[in-house]
Amino acid sequence: MKVLFSSNKNPHFLTITEYIEKALHGVASQVIFYDDRNFIIPGRLRDKWPYLSGWDLRRMNKRLLAQVRSFKPDLFFVAGGHRIFPETVAEIKREAIMTALWTIDPPKNFKPIIASAPYYDYIFTGGSEAYDILKDTGLRNLHWLPFACDPDLHKPQTLTKDEANLYSCDIAFVGTVDPELYPRRCRLLEAISDFDLGVWGPSSEKIPPSSPLKHRIRGGKAIPAVWTKIYSRAKIVLCLHYQDPTGETPCQQASPRIFEALACGAFVISDNQRDVFSLFKEGEHLVGFNDSDDLSAKITYYLDRPLEREEIARRGRREVISKHTYVNRIQELLSTVSQNEPK
Repeated sequence: MKVLFSSNKNPHFLTITEYIEKALHGVASQVIFYDDRNFIIPGRLRDKWPYLSGWDLRRMNKRLLAQVRSFKPDLFFVAGGHRIFPETVAEIKREAIMTALWTIDPPKNFKPIIASAPYYDYIFTGGSEAYDILKDTGLRNLHWLPFACDPDLHKPQTLTKDEANLYSCDIAFVGTVDPELYPRRCRLLEAISDFDLGVWGPSSEKIPPSSPLKHRIRGGKAIPAVWTKIYSRAKIVLCLHYQDPTGETPCQQASPRIFEALACGAFVISDNQRDVFSLFKEGEHLVGFNDSDDLSAKITYYLDRPLEREEIARRGRREVISKHTYVNRIQELLSTVSQNEPK
C-alpha cells in the first residue's frame, strides 16, 4: 500500500509524528510525508491578520493536492487534521484514493475536525472522548486507536554516573507546569513536594516563589533523549493528564507518556484517566490514584516495597511492548482500511 502521510514535525525534538512515520515505513510499501504546518508567513502575522492565515492555509492545501496527484497513493492518511480543508479531502476522494484521519489531540478547538471528519472514509481517535463527540454527530467508520510507544526509542537506558546523579529522584514528573493551564496538576505536585520529587517541564518559571513546588523544579523542557533517562532512573514516574480548567473540553485519552514510561521500564502512578485503565490493569501494569491524599499514600506504600514496585513495572513493560507499539497501531489501521468498505 502506498501512503501519503500528512502531519507536522517539531524541529527541536521527536514527536508522535516521527513514531507514526517510522511505523508506516516498516509496514507500507511506499510512504511520503507532507508537512501541513509548513507556513511561510510567521505566526505573529497570521495571528494579527487572519486573512494572511487563510491565504497560507489555502496555499498549503493546494500544494498537498499537487503532491497527492503526483504520488497517487492508495491511502491519504492524516494525523491531527486541523489544517486540512474538507474540500481538500473531498477532492482527494474524487481521485479514487482512500482517506483516513487519526485525531491526536484533546478535542480543544475541535470545530475544524467536526467539519472535516465526515469527508474522510475512516476516522480514528486517540481518545475515547473524541470518539464519543464524533459518534454523536452520526459518523460511520469511526474507530478508537490509542497512542503507543516505539520500543526502539522508548526503552530502559544505561546511565553514566554523572547522569545517574543528575536524574536521580524517588518520583519524577515530566510535563508542562503552567499554573494557569494546569492548576490541578500543580496542586497535586505541590501536595507531594515533601517527597524526593523531581520535575522537568516547560513554564516552570511561572511557578511562584512561594510555591513548595519551586524547589522541586530540576529542568525545563526535556527532549526524549533526556526523559527516557529520567524514566529509567526514577523509582516512580508520575503521569498527570490534561484537564481543561474551564471544564469545557473533555479529555479521557491515555497520554503518549503512559506508553513511553512503561516501555522505559518505569513504575507508573497515573491519575484515574478512563482510557488508561481501559488499556492497562490497576495494580498489575501500573497504579492509579484518586486525589492528593490517595497519591501520597500510594507513593509511601510503593517506596517501601521495591520488589512489588519492580514486578508491576516489569509486567507493565511486557504489556506495552507486546500490545501497544506504533507498529501495532499502524497494522490495525491499515488492516481496517483494507478490510472495510469506505463510506
